[in-house]
Order: sequence, then C-alpha cells, then structure tokens
Amino acid sequence: MACCPSTAVRQGGRAGRVGRALVTSDGRRTGVVGRRRFLGYVVAAPTLVTAAEIGTAESAAADGVPTLDVTDIVDLNDVLTLAAKPTANLVKVEVHGDGTVSFALPRAEVGQGITTSTAMLIAEELDVPLDQVRVELADARPELLFNQLTGASNTTISTYVPVRVAAAVARGRLLDAAAIELGALVENLTIRAGVVTDLVGNAIGIGELARKAASGASQQVSVELKERSEFSVIGTPRNRIDALAAVTGRKKFAMDLDVPGARPTMVCRPPTLNGKVGSVANLDEVRAMPGVTDVAVVSTGVAVRARTFGRCIDAVRALKVAWRAGTAEGKSDDSVREELRKAELPMGLLPPLTPSVEETFTFHFRGNSALETNCAVADVRADRAEVWSGLKSPIVAQGAIAARLGLPQSAVTVHVTEGGGSFGRKLFFDAALEAAEISQKMGKPVKLMWHRADDARQGRAHPMATSRVRATHLGGSVLSYKQRHTSVATDLGHGLGEVLTALAAQLPVGDIGFAETFFQLSQSMPYDFGAYSRLLNETDKGFNTGSMRGVYSPDVTCARELIVDRLARKMSKDPYAFRRSFLRDKRAVAVLDTVAEKGNWGREMPSGTAQGIAFHGEYHAASAVLVEIDCRPETVNRPVRDGITGPRVTKAVLAVDVGLAVNPRGLEAQMMGCVMDGIAQTLTAGLHLRDGAFLEASWDNYFYTRQWNTPPDLDIVVMPTTTGEPGGAGELGVAASMAAVACAYGRATGTTPTSFPIHHGTLSFEPKPTVPPVPASPTDGLDHLR
Repeated sequence: MACCPSTAVRQGGRAGRVGRALVTSDGRRTGVVGRRRFLGYVVAAPTLVTAAEIGTAESAAADGVPTLDVTDIVDLNDVLTLAAKPTANLVKVEVHGDGTVSFALPRAEVGQGITTSTAMLIAEELDVPLDQVRVELADARPELLFNQLTGASNTTISTYVPVRVAAAVARGRLLDAAAIELGALVENLTIRAGVVTDLVGNAIGIGELARKAASGASQQVSVELKERSEFSVIGTPRNRIDALAAVTGRKKFAMDLDVPGARPTMVCRPPTLNGKVGSVANLDEVRAMPGVTDVAVVSTGVAVRARTFGRCIDAVRALKVAWRAGTAEGKSDDSVREELRKAELPMGLLPPLTPSVEETFTFHFRGNSALETNCAVADVRADRAEVWSGLKSPIVAQGAIAARLGLPQSAVTVHVTEGGGSFGRKLFFDAALEAAEISQKMGKPVKLMWHRADDARQGRAHPMATSRVRATHLGGSVLSYKQRHTSVATDLGHGLGEVLTALAAQLPVGDIGFAETFFQLSQSMPYDFGAYSRLLNETDKGFNTGSMRGVYSPDVTCARELIVDRLARKMSKDPYAFRRSFLRDKRAVAVLDTVAEKGNWGREMPSGTAQGIAFHGEYHAASAVLVEIDCRPETVNRPVRDGITGPRVTKAVLAVDVGLAVNPRGLEAQMMGCVMDGIAQTLTAGLHLRDGAFLEASWDNYFYTRQWNTPPDLDIVVMPTTTGEPGGAGELGVAASMAAVACAYGRATGTTPTSFPIHHGTLSFEPKPTVPPVPASPTDGLDHLR
C-alpha cells in the first residue's frame, strides 16, 4: 500500500465529530454510536438479567467529511469496537436478591482499573451505590468471538454503550415491578441508592424486586440512556473498587489460587532464544532431590514440579541439559541492526528538490515483563482440562490449549484471573499453554511460575526497530513528510490478527498484511505537513515479540517529534509555537497549550538543562507532555549500583483529553504510568542481545524508571469533557512522554539523540550466566543498601 497523503479537509479534524464512523465494504461510512435511545433484552431467568441489543433504536447518520488519512476515517480502535458489536447482547447485567448487581466483564483487569470504570457505568444507569456492583472477569466464552479481547485501549470505548444499555434495561424492569408492588405509576417512581421510592415515601429495595422483575422469556425493549448532564457517577473521580484488597494482600492472582493438588512448577529453559532440549544427563538424579515430585521434558525445556518453588529452583539449577540451537542463534544487536538496514523501504527514487531534514533512529529491544511474572495453573485430565491465568485473549488461548492437548475446545475451561500488570504481555498465553502441556505430561495439576530471568530472556520483547524520517520544507511551510519504519516482526497471533482478517473487506487499507494493517490503523499524522506517507516493513520472525504498550506508537512518535524539533530549529521557530501552528485539531492544540502554560514553557534554565514538548493522539484521544531534564555532569554521573544513572527528568506535565473520562482518578493514574514508561524507554530501559540471548535477567539489571529518575515534580491534567464519549486511554501517554524526554535531551545537550535508550551502548552490569538459566538466589541484601 502506498499510503496516506495528508491533503485533506480539516474542519477541526476529529474534534468536530458527533459520533465515530466506520467504512463498510462498499465504501459507505456507518455510525457506530447512536444518540440516546437503544434496544436491549430482558433475558429469561429466575432473577433479573438484562443485556444490550446489537443495534440502536434510531439510526446515526454519518458525519463530517473524511480526510485522506486513513485514521480519520477508521482506526484500530474503531475496528475492535465493530468486531465486538455483534455479540454485545451476550454480555449481561444481573440483579440479585440481596440487592447487589453483578457483571462478568469479557475483558482482562491487569491493573488498569477497568473493573472500577465498568462498575461506574452500571452504578450510573441503574442508580445503585458503587459498592453494590460486583464486576468479575468472564471465563473464556467462544460465542463472544471478538468481544473478549483486551487491547488497543478499547475496553471502555467498546463496552461504554452496551453495559449502560443493559443496566438501563434492568432499571426499567425494576421500576415496572415496583409500580405493581407499590400501586403507583412508573413516572412517579425514582431509584436512588438501590431503593425505589414513590411520591408519598413508600420504598422497596431492588433486591426485593429482582425476582418479580425477571422474565420467563427473553423480551426486546427500548431504553433511553441518561443525558450527560444527569451523570452523578460517570466523570467523577472514584477510588478503585479493588484498592483495599490490593493493599491488604487479599486480591487473588493466579498464584494465589488454591487448586487441589496443584504443586509449584518451573521450567529449565535454554541459554538462547527458543532453543530445544537435545538430551538430559541427570533426570533420575534430579527426580530424587528433596521435595521434587516430577521432572519431564516438554516442548520449551525441562519441567520440574516440587513441594515449593525454592525446591523447583534448586532442581532447575541442578539439571544438566544439552541444548539444540534456537531461533536467534549467534545474533546480536549489531547484526539485527544490519538486517533492519537492508529491509528498509525506499523513500523515493530521487533526492528532495527543496530543503529537507532527514534522520534514522534506532530503537533497541525492550523487555515486556509485567510486574507479575508469567504464570498459570492447569489441571489436565484424560477427557478435560481446566486452566487459570491472567489472559487478555482467552478464547484464542482456549483454542490453542485444546489443540495442544488433543481435546475438543468445549472440553477446555479457561478461567481469567486478574493480572498484576501487562502492557501487552498478557495478550500472549504462553504460560497457560505451557502449564497445560506440563500437567498433561505429568498427569497432575501444576502451578507454573516463570522465573524473572525466564521472562527477561525467553519472554516477550518489544521488537528492535529503526525509523527513517524525511521532511521537506520551503519558506514557512512543510511540504512533505515521509516515514519508513522497519522492525523485527511483531507477533500478532494473539487475536488481533484474526480481527483484522474477519473485517478486512470493510477496511479502507486494501489487501495488506496483519502488521501493515495494524500499523496504518494505529498511526496518524497530527500536523498539516503537506503530502505525507508512512510505511512499515518487518523482518526476522526468530524473536518472541509482543504488543508492548503502544506497539508502534512510542517509536514512530518519538522519531517524528524529534524531526519536528529539527524543523522548528531550521525555520528559527520556537518548538511549541511551531507545533501549535501546524496541529490540525483543536483538541490537540488545547492539550499542547495546557502543558505549555502549566509547565511555564520557555522559562530561563541553567546550561545543561532544558525543556522538551511533544504531542501524540490516537484512538479519539489526545495527549501532550512537557518535561524538564537535567543533563549536567553532577546529575549524569551520580552513583547508582550497577547502573548508568544518566540524565534525570526533574519535571513532567501531561495533559490528556479522552473525550469523556469515566473515572478521572483512574485516568490520572494511567497517565502517571505512561510518563514513567516514556522516561524508561528514552533513557534507561533496553535489552542487550548477544550470541542469541538477552543479557538482562531481572529487574535489577533491566532499568525501568526507578525512584532515582522519577520526576519529583509531576502534574497530570485531565481536560474537561469534549466529545462526550470515551476515547482510548491505556496507552495514550507513553508516546508523547518518550518523545518529550528525547526532545528535552536534544535541547539540553545540543545533539539530537538517534539511538534509544540513550545509554544503550554502555553495559553497566555483569551479565548473569545463562547456564543454569535461573540465577542463584541472593543470600543477603547488605551489599544493596545504596
């Protein structure tokens, strides 16, 4: 595909939309979200159960004039919303006799707070206290198709209307039942705090009405959702409903489950990526070790089951395995960089005829380890299997597990547990698949946990990539902008690829592959830079890569914003003013103005320090970040154990506009995490590849943002509601944060950074051995007091 020239009708860009639209197979645009009146179902059940209908009770006309940037017509989030829509009626709200309301959320809670925001939607439309709403995670349900996939910041967008409709249907049924019980007209009844009251003060709780409001047969009904002016829950800052359980240790993750007979299990893994077992010299000896119950060769290594994880570690370290070569044997950072250079797509046949700015940026491999290491529980029997794990694509996982075990998919039950972090990692179900294989091989339930070293070395990594950018300019105009992003292949085999395949005929991107489609639908050009194009080329499928938070956006945006700074300098313009003059969306300008004002852009700063500013928009949302960085020698050279301290971001201001923030407090927390991600990816966090293996083996030598480089001055500004509908939030702030830090570094040092993380070239630690694969446990921490 030749891609996306930016000559377009602007008219406020996305800010002028009254609803999102998608493109049908014949090129028409069709509305996704209607106005207020929707259809829903009352489901046949002994107590009240309601669901959303597929369509709306009144049509939504296509709005606006499409631009020639594909994401102004349809983006990845629109595609996921469209894919989820046909099965929205299968997701149900239940009202129980004790007055509580429950909902099985077909998405994964991995710390981003969607159980809280979903409960808020229900509490709003049903008029019940938030603490009476119970949101659990749904088991894998194949009938949900693409409605059980968590990714691309899509959860709140795609569930916002269906969840509210189901709750509104329940509210209507409860009022109908109360009218009969109280002998009153429905229009004279109100629900407040889960209690229905008539005009003279007679009251009845919704729990007492749940059975009476239930239906013996499914019925279609029409409901009207609340106007935004009526909201008392949505849009108000709320604490997480699981906060107390989290801080008191009562929150249940996969490793906290007490599955009968499930014993701790670990795997002895190869010294290079995806190596295979050749032979094991001492299987019987290891089986006889204290506490060990089972040892078995599996597809990924040698599995050990024992009474404790400590015994597992001892056994893994004792195994003597001869390994066969892996998929990245002999490769290093330099050799992969050369592969990327050869795979880069051309900019054009002729050099530019006008002045230009051009640069190639390198982004090294980065770890995709969540705080909760990879884990799963599995109990596999001859005719059935049961698996528990934090999964963002449980239906795909269920199918893969069934195929691996030789069982029908209906015989495999997959329970989705809450996850301790993800950033895309839990889109992949390798631990669940591995646990099932081990349980089948041993004939016993297992509680599998990857060691931190396993996750760093054999887990998912953000692929190494280069991004070449060329921008031409003349006078005060930017005439063209071209970007060629070349990357180690990103694995999309977790469900997103299937979504794109299923909807290919309706997408305005032509017949292109998964990765290029994903790339085109997730990237946009916010600036009026004349003729522009972006293209992706991927190479080398020998690495375990993942859809890390933001996928392509942090690297693509960082490269773009650095070029924007260069353009501003060439035209003798202030970086903030330059961006502002070219941004084509009023929401983008608003967030940029906000950080410039809040961050006191342009203030005088000491030599060796500087400000940086950047913008990123995606999925109907906008963010801007201003940072201040200290690159003075006394800061850069301060001592940190086994680490390169480098510069410090001393201040960060992030402004975010997601259209409508369901829970502003949760959004603020998300954006704080985005800032820390951006700092890490720019300055410190990278994996070093040498001889087919990553050298990092834990958090102590993978330098994610620590206390010593967290900005002491951090301000998150949640913008007032603009569109009235939620936009994507989970990944939004990472790209702008990374770019702002990179721009600040360039201004402080006088040199544009071109390789990330900036200090990747210096290895600051002694790599731990790869044989045995699990490093020795520390005996004390006295040498780590600094």
